[in-house]
Amino acid sequence: MDFYENNFYHIYNRTNNEELLFRSEENYRYFLKKYRFYLEEYLETIAYCLMPTHFHFLVRVKEFITDVPRLQGVAHLNKQNIISHKIKILLSSYTKAINKKYNRHGNLFQQNTKSKPVDNNRYLVTLLTYIHQNPVRSNLVEKAEDWKYSSYSDYIDLRKGTLPKKKFILEMITREDLKELTEIKLVDL
Repeated sequence: MDFYENNFYHIYNRTNNEELLFRSEENYRYFLKKYRFYLEEYLETIAYCLMPTHFHFLVRVKEFITDVPRLQGVAHLNKQNIISHKIKILLSSYTKAINKKYNRHGNLFQQNTKSKPVDNNRYLVTLLTYIHQNPVRSNLVEKAEDWKYSSYSDYIDLRKGTLPKKKFILEMITREDLKELTEIKLVDL
């Protein structure tokens, strides 16, 4: 998929055969570290949720510098598809580390990472709520705030994380309204 500057996207993928993506707290932290390393230059992360078998990111594409960095052996990259390439590198790098650590082989992720454009503010808030409700919907926790591998705790000021950029959302909706939306009724997309 092509990504365009200043547009919002929902990026997500899952493992093959519902294999665990994260087997320890260290795995969750390592994945976020890799995510930042490969993508923070290009993406402003609005929200995220890491689940045992999949992940969700709600992002806004930053304005690119005028020239895409030359990547050795990758002549076809342009501004719009460099992010797709960086996502592939992230997932490949994470898979290699997991394969080595847990003596496994092969692909961990499904082949194609999904990315869907978010074209209006109402859907943006609905998607944010949906992402934060994932652990509740999967019966991992009773309340979204109890899942520490999402940005929800940052939005309701239980944690001071630096990954989610909350300003845009909190200019559209109050923290209290966001909390009410997230905790009252499970949203389906």
